[in-house]
Amino acid sequence: MKEKREKRKRWVQRGQYAVEVDIEVVYPVDDPSEPCLEPATVRLLDEIARRAAAGDVKYLRKFGPVFKSVEKVKA
Repeated sequence: MKEKREKRKRWVQRGQYAVEVDIEVVYPVDDPSEPCLEPATVRLLDEIARRAAAGDVKYLRKFGPVFKSVEKVKA
């Protein structure tokens, strides 16, 4: 039997930026109750978080919609 794979959306937010990223999760044959991330996916999410903290919007846009938090202006 093969492990099950499916696409999921995950939010990565650091500093003022957040990006919605499509990733693949794996349900292992040994324990299909919990989805897992492969090491390459974890490294990618870490890099996206690092780039978000640095404000690298051009890089973030490669992975999905990018949002910037704004400060609420008091009236």
